[in-house]
Amino acid sequence: MPANDQQLAAGVLYTDFYQLTMAQLYYRAGLHEHRAQFDHFYRRNPNYGAHQAGYAVSAGLAWLLDWMEGARFGAEAIAYLRAQRSRSGAPLFAEDFLRWLAANGTFEALTLHAVMEGRVVHPHEPLTVVQGPIVPAQLLETALLNMLNYQTLVATKAARVRWAARGRLVLEFGLRRAQDRGANAATRAALIGGADFSSHVGMSRALGTPPKGTHAHSMVQLFMALGMSELEAFRAYADVYPDDCLLLVDTINSLESGLPNAIRVFQELRRRGHEPLGIRLDSGDLAHLSVRAAKMLDEAGFPRAAIVLSNNLDELVIWQILTQIREEAPRFGLEADAVIGRLAFGVGTRLVTSWGEPALGGVYKLVAVHDGTTWQPILKLSESAEKTPLPGEKRVWRLYDRRGKATADLIALADEDPCHAERLTLHHPSDPSKWRTLACDEISAIEPLLVEVWREGKRLDGAPDLETLRARRRADEERLDAGVRRLVNPHVYHVSVTPRLWEMRQRLIASAHARSR
Repeated sequence: MPANDQQLAAGVLYTDFYQLTMAQLYYRAGLHEHRAQFDHFYRRNPNYGAHQAGYAVSAGLAWLLDWMEGARFGAEAIAYLRAQRSRSGAPLFAEDFLRWLAANGTFEALTLHAVMEGRVVHPHEPLTVVQGPIVPAQLLETALLNMLNYQTLVATKAARVRWAARGRLVLEFGLRRAQDRGANAATRAALIGGADFSSHVGMSRALGTPPKGTHAHSMVQLFMALGMSELEAFRAYADVYPDDCLLLVDTINSLESGLPNAIRVFQELRRRGHEPLGIRLDSGDLAHLSVRAAKMLDEAGFPRAAIVLSNNLDELVIWQILTQIREEAPRFGLEADAVIGRLAFGVGTRLVTSWGEPALGGVYKLVAVHDGTTWQPILKLSESAEKTPLPGEKRVWRLYDRRGKATADLIALADEDPCHAERLTLHHPSDPSKWRTLACDEISAIEPLLVEVWREGKRLDGAPDLETLRARRRADEERLDAGVRRLVNPHVYHVSVTPRLWEMRQRLIASAHARSR
C-alpha cells in the first residue's frame, strides 16, 4: 500500500462506515450540534479459560489523544467520501454535508475525562467519558475502542506475567507473532503493564528504553552447516559481544552440548577480563533444565550467570515453573531461591496476543444528552440487567480502607461527593440483593478516578513517560488485596453505585418498560 494511502487509512478515516452515515443523518436532522455524552467501559475482566484476571490495567490513552490531535477531514478524505454511491448510483454523501464536515470535522469541540493510563481499573466503571457535539463524539467511537481496548488487554496480561515472575526480569519477545502493526501497540502496552524490556527495536527507541535480545538457533546452524561447530559459533558471538554474551544453548542438546560449550566460552571470556551475561533455554522441561543449568554454572564458577527462559510462556506456565523449581532444587543440593533469583523470562506470543482472551469487549454507550440547561440521562435496555449501562453524568471514586487498601470503586452522579458523607451505601450495579454500608471511620481515603484529559483540541494528560505509567500501575497494584491479584479464581473487587444512581436507573427502566406496552 502506498505511504499516502497508509496515512489516510490511519487518520480520520480510521473508523467504521456507519459512524459517517450516522453523522450525515444527524446533520440532515439538524441534530449535529446537539451535545451528548458517551461512556467507555468494559463488562468483565479477561477470562483465559483455566485462569482469570481480577482487574485490568488501563492503557492506550496517549495514542488516542495523539490521534485526535492529527485527525482532520482533509481534501483526500472528503474526495473519497464524495465518491461513495448508494445502490441507485446517487452520491451517498451530500455536498452540503461534506462542506460542513470539511470545516468542522475535528475533535476540538469535545471534552474527555478518563482514568489515567497505567491505573488499575475494573468492570462497569467508566474509563473514558466523552462529552460534546454528537457528530465528533460519535466519530470518535471506533478509534477510541480500538486503541484503548487492545492496549488495556495486553497491559493486563503483562501485569499478570510480572506478578507470576515474582520480581524477576520480564522481556517482551512478541514482535514476530503479533498481529501485523498491532505489535507496536502490544509492545507499548506490555511495557506499561509489567515487561521490563522488549526485543522490538523501533518501539524501544520510541519509549526510551534499550532493546534486549540474544541470538537465534540459526546462528549455530549456519556455523555447523559450514563445517564449524557450536563451540565456534559461541566463540564468534562472544568475540563480538564480550560484555553482553548471552548464549542460546538448546540447538543441539542443552545439558550435554550447549551448556558445556557455553561454560568453556565463559571461562575464555573471564580470562580476557569479561564476565558473561548468561544462557537462554528455549525448549524442553524449562524448570528441570534451569535447576541443572544452575548447578553446572555454579560448579564452573559462574553463580551470577543469568538463565533466560522462553518458549510459549505465560503467567500460568511461569507459576508452574517456579513451583517445580522449589521442589527440584533441593534434590540437586541447591537453594530454590538462588535458582529462581537468576531467572529471567522472555514472553512472546501469549503476551502480545493475550492468549486465551483475544478481546477486552469494551463498549461505548450513549448515556446522556444536554437539553440546553443540564444533562438528561438516557438508558439503553438490554436482555440482562448486567448489560444495561449506567445512565447520566457520573463520577468514579476509589475508596481505601483503614489499611490503605482499595476496597471498592464507587460510581456516583456528577453532583454527589462521597468525601463528605458520614456513611456510604454501596449498591451492586445490577443485583438489587447485594449492597453494603461503610462508615466514615472505615475509610482512610477517597480518590476521584476520572481526570480531564482533553479540552478545546488540546491534550491535558501531560504526555507522561513510560516510567510514570509504570509507577501508577505499581502503586495501584500494591493497594490491591492479594486475593484480587490471584492468577486463578481471583476475589471479586467491588464496583458499586450510590443509592441515587441506583434509584434513577430503576426509574428509567420502569419508564422504558411502561412506554413499550
